Amino acid sequence: MASDYKKELFSALQALQAEKGISQEDAIASLKDTLVTAYKKNFEGETNVEVDVDPEKQEFDLLQLKEVVTDGDMIDPYSEIYLADAREINPAYEVGDQIKFEINPRDFGRLAAQSGKNKSTQLIREKEKEAIHARYEGFEHEIVSARVAREDQRFLWVTMPDGQEAAMGDKDRIPGETYKTGDPIKVLINRVEDSATRGPQIYVSRTSPELVKRLFEQEVPEVYDGTVVIESIAREAGDRSKVAVRTTDTNLDPVGTLVGPRGSRVQAVVNELHGENMDIVEWVEDEAQYIANALNPAEVVDVIFNPNNDNEVTVIVPDYQLSLAIGKRGQNARLAAKLTKFKIDIKSETQAENDPQLQAILEESAKYADEDDQAEDNEALEDETEYTDANDYFAEDDKSAADNTNDQKASEAVKESSAAGSASPTVKPKMTEAENKEAQDEFAAALNNVDFDAILEEKEGEDDQKDDSK
Repeated sequence: MASDYKKELFSALQALQAEKGISQEDAIASLKDTLVTAYKKNFEGETNVEVDVDPEKQEFDLLQLKEVVTDGDMIDPYSEIYLADAREINPAYEVGDQIKFEINPRDFGRLAAQSGKNKSTQLIREKEKEAIHARYEGFEHEIVSARVAREDQRFLWVTMPDGQEAAMGDKDRIPGETYKTGDPIKVLINRVEDSATRGPQIYVSRTSPELVKRLFEQEVPEVYDGTVVIESIAREAGDRSKVAVRTTDTNLDPVGTLVGPRGSRVQAVVNELHGENMDIVEWVEDEAQYIANALNPAEVVDVIFNPNNDNEVTVIVPDYQLSLAIGKRGQNARLAAKLTKFKIDIKSETQAENDPQLQAILEESAKYADEDDQAEDNEALEDETEYTDANDYFAEDDKSAADNTNDQKASEAVKESSAAGSASPTVKPKMTEAENKEAQDEFAAALNNVDFDAILEEKEGEDDQKDDSK
């Protein structure tokens, strides 16, 4: 059975290990180092000390190693023992053997105990810092459900699920939000910093656009599994956010998916952010259309790109929608610019008509548009001409086939007349309606037997020969 003082020390070690969240191996290593350091500091001489620990039995022994020396040759009584004294313990000992003697830590005295405690505390804190940093550095930009702990002049402190405290600065707090101790709160782990004096410090945020994304991942399965992708978020925390989304499934409406049945999904996010408004817009590759979508709920007449700056556009809206497009204190235009990464200048139709520079750009754009349209028309005309030539060619072949058929019939008639003893061929009388119908059927049948591909190849060969002769 473990001695009482060992049980006390081991219980304290286990409690400290659980409280600080460090491994048993680190805790035992800390205990060993603490006891050895305390002993060497309070007992003179170059003592050779080691610690044996048995966690299952809650036993540990502090052992001093002494080397057996010849009688009269002792230099350090803390690390050596005479042969005669060693053989009183065991007659088998010889000079040079190592003997382990158990040391009672209570014999260290008050100073030794205090020294050991301080050393142990220091080592435990170092291990604690390492454990905290390792645990949280992989969770940066992840959402966590925490509770409000306390508030001081610099930070609002929240308690993480494992009991660790995290700090939220003023710039990471949503304006107007108030907190009471114990209130549940969802935060984004912004960063984990390591300080030589304070150790690792976790900083959390409620204003990061990333928090909005993580909240939608929790509320919308299609966002979590990647079917709906959040491409961009522009946020003015506590007031309004714009979220641009696209889908990898063409049968799915990305905006409707985030909004949810009767707005239930987006409302859950709004409630968590204490009433922050959410504008969900569709992200598309067409930049002009994307910019128009971003200015929702305003109606957009035209989006004009600055020919001298690819990141600047002028958006034209109906006169009566100018205020709506700009938004209260310019918020709608500002968020749309953040969302699309474009500098957006909004003008009413009247303002655009009276802007000479803008009109010049429009005229230039119209000119290029007309040239593009003309090029497309020319291309279409060329295609139509080629099609007509082909039809004419096949029509000529059809006529030739019909003439050949009629010539063949006339020749056969002459042969029949000659065979009948006629002195000269007779003119075939006019065909009756039935005979005409029969002739048309025969012509159609003959036409079906014509190999147009062969004729076309033959004609192309003739054309090539003509070109060569020229």
